[in-house]
Amino acid sequence: MGNGHYGKRWRQLLVILFIVVAGNDARLAAAVPTLERIRQTGTLRVGYGNTPPFSWRGPDAVTGYSIELCQRVAESIRRRMGLEKINIDYVFRTAANRVQLLDNGEIDIECVASTNTEERRRNVSFSIGYFLVNTRYISLRKNQLRTLEDLRGRSVSIVLGTNNVAQINQVNREKKLNLSVVATDTLQQAFDMVTQEQVSAFAMDDILLHALRARATHPQDYVISDETLDTETEYGFMMRRDDEAFRNAVNDALRQIYHSNEIHQIYARWFTQPLPGSQITLHFPMSENLRRLFNTTSSGAPP
Repeated sequence: MGNGHYGKRWRQLLVILFIVVAGNDARLAAAVPTLERIRQTGTLRVGYGNTPPFSWRGPDAVTGYSIELCQRVAESIRRRMGLEKINIDYVFRTAANRVQLLDNGEIDIECVASTNTEERRRNVSFSIGYFLVNTRYISLRKNQLRTLEDLRGRSVSIVLGTNNVAQINQVNREKKLNLSVVATDTLQQAFDMVTQEQVSAFAMDDILLHALRARATHPQDYVISDETLDTETEYGFMMRRDDEAFRNAVNDALRQIYHSNEIHQIYARWFTQPLPGSQITLHFPMSENLRRLFNTTSSGAPP
């Protein structure tokens, strides 16, 4: 065999070695306690998404309800640690890769719209709640779909990596609805399938359906179901497991916001007033259950 063959083999081995080393570096970085790494680097790595009104990149910056709360969490951590400054490094994540990005240390906290479920708690940690949602479905008004029974024999879009996948599959089995479930990668893709009449409905957290409808060209063409697919669930900020010091710092910051009643002003800014930089209003007032959650957790009750 010629030298060219050996040169090619060496290049392949070097590439493999680089991948292994890079992977080990990422795992080592994730193994360092988050607060210690923030002290060393002065940076908090925040995962964001394309999920208005919670987390998205606007014309000038990453913005949203979840982002504003996480910015306040970052400032609380800065004061707590006596840092002169704390930088926020925003990293785009998807529903499918968010846990992986936490595990390998590319993000420290996911500030989007993730439901706190028992299954997810096997892999990640959650902050105390900051929003409550029900899973419903959106459809074209002209089709007059409002209940789960109305979906019998129809097609429903869902987004991969979300809690709604398991919910729609469970409802389909239990009620024998004979649904055709179509998986997509993003909220917008799933919603567009309804608009284009490729599916009859799109199952998702109700607030996200409200946001999609509000931003549609003809919002009046859509209706959100009365019936829910499951019980009410909390949104929490996702973090790595087994880093209680960081989780406590996040929860302490949120409790302070709830206790000061700032949360009501923050909530109004994103859900009952025109969205910053937009004429769109979601008209989604704070529910009594969410108000009770804020009052309970602000008093120091366990999450």
